[in-house]
Amino acid sequence: MSELELEVERPALGGGVARAPDGRVVFVRHALAGERVRVRVLDEARRFVRAEAVSVVRAAAGRVVPPCPHAGPGRCGGCDLQHADEATERAWKESVLAEQLSRIGGIEWSGALRRPPSPAEGSRTRLRCAVDPAGRLGLRQSRSHEVEVLERCWLADARLAPAFAHRWPGAREVELRALGEGEPVAVVDSGAGVETVTLDGRGVLEGVARVRVAGYDYRVSPGSFWQAHRDAPELLVAAVAAAAAPGAGERVVDLYAGVGLFARPLADLVGPRGRVDALEASRSAAADARVNADGVPWLEVHEASVDPAAVASVVAAGSVVVCDPPRTGLGRGVADALARARPRRLVYVSCDAATLARDLRKLLDQGFALVGLDAYDLFPKTEHVELVASLDAVATRVDSASEARRSRAS
Repeated sequence: MSELELEVERPALGGGVARAPDGRVVFVRHALAGERVRVRVLDEARRFVRAEAVSVVRAAAGRVVPPCPHAGPGRCGGCDLQHADEATERAWKESVLAEQLSRIGGIEWSGALRRPPSPAEGSRTRLRCAVDPAGRLGLRQSRSHEVEVLERCWLADARLAPAFAHRWPGAREVELRALGEGEPVAVVDSGAGVETVTLDGRGVLEGVARVRVAGYDYRVSPGSFWQAHRDAPELLVAAVAAAAAPGAGERVVDLYAGVGLFARPLADLVGPRGRVDALEASRSAAADARVNADGVPWLEVHEASVDPAAVASVVAAGSVVVCDPPRTGLGRGVADALARARPRRLVYVSCDAATLARDLRKLLDQGFALVGLDAYDLFPKTEHVELVASLDAVATRVDSASEARRSRAS
């Protein structure tokens, strides 16, 4: 089975869903719901097939010519939805998000994706690039180690363009950064070490960015995480502050705190009679967070991994917790530790709907109630979204299935 002509039924993570003649699900990249497409099979498993649309027999109304010349079958794997207009892209993401929350977490969501003010083109201020054997920058092709060499990235900040004209021999990976108003830099990983240089590779730089967000100035070192979308820091600071809403004198814990993007404004909300503890495992980010907390003695930064013991030591009953974990979600045992600690409010920021749904299910089963879930379109032309969930601690509830299992056991 190498090529097929299929009807695409609905959106899904990994491509539109179609059915093979043998009944297996086919995930078709570069297709839209309602289209009839000719597909090339990429790989097969017992229960599903992965394919890409190589030609369109009947197009959906929302199909457009991809604005990036590197998008399409067999090309760059960075964007999933270059072939969809804005309305179709937004509807696709909302459908996929609702399906993941329902299937994995048993959570019904019918909200609308919130759009950032900046246009998609040029909105990405941080881009991690692969390097081909000739030293040229690019992105991996979909489900492949092959590098799609780029003349420029359509999503990337225009200030990063000079890096694509340069050759990077000996580099294993190059992360391009155009944060704040300072000089854009390239963070080069050679395998033997990491170096921060100018975009033409000529000068070694300190590479520390200073970014102003919501009236606060942040130091961000080359080794520290920062949101990729230009508008993300401002939008998320506002969303987290509104969702957490700590009062003066309250205690707040910021888990996976990064450079203190949320901790610093939260410290102003609780004031000097309150306390904020920020936990961050990265040495670079924790050091930046301490600089960003300068002059606020009631904000303490801990260079520490987020694990059950750390949660137990800093989260007090009735406090407010904010967490922004990596794509993999909360670490092993962390959701259980949070349930035992019983903060009154938990705000969970996530860039992965599947791991968020998994973690929310654990928290809901242990006595939390979901009181808000907002989605932001901060990864344009891809299937991903940014999510901010708010949970309140309520009386411990036992679901009927758990109760039935205990009854049978007794």
